[in-house]
Amino acid sequence: QVQLVESGGDLVQPGGSLRLSCAASGIVINSYRMAWYRRAPGKQRERVAEITKGGSTNYADSVKGRFTISRDNPKNTVYLQMNSLKPDDTAVYICNAAFATRDYWGQGTQVTVSA
Repeated sequence: QVQLVESGGDLVQPGGSLRLSCAASGIVINSYRMAWYRRAPGKQRERVAEITKGGSTNYADSVKGRFTISRDNPKNTVYLQMNSLKPDDTAVYICNAAFATRDYWGQGTQVTVSA
């Protein structure tokens, strides 16, 4: 059974930082394209960052220069380092693993950016 378990979400002030984790079981993350999405109230789900099997990374324009996606293969965990957080970053952040027809999702972790 595949599980993606996110953690690290919290309430943080504008300008602050958080690191989200996505611990995977049942799959080997370096065989998948791993990504972080976010879903904010009243907005469509947005892909924030992805890391390919080969290790290439891509980011949404809204987070470029502030967010960094990485993976730790021995720990089978993907991270999202988020710096210079803004209120617009408030959302549920969700981990995704995709390969061919396989598509797995976590439950998400809440990030709230507010003074």
